[in-house]
Amino acid sequence: MEKDWVKVFNTAVQYEAEIIKGLLFENNIECVIMNKKDSSYGSFGYLEIYTHQTNALRATHIIQKNKL
Repeated sequence: MEKDWVKVFNTAVQYEAEIIKGLLFENNIECVIMNKKDSSYGSFGYLEIYTHQTNALRATHIIQKNKL
């Protein structure tokens, strides 16, 4: 991942991360999900969504507007 990407959302729930990713892609915002969950114990850690810093403010606004 490039250095100009910032975290715009995190969750412990896989389906929530996928919904947010889909929502951002529908709004033409490129993003990636980084899985930072512990591989031994799936209940520890988070899934983080990153986008380029030029899209971060717009992405954050879209996420807050459509929060699950």
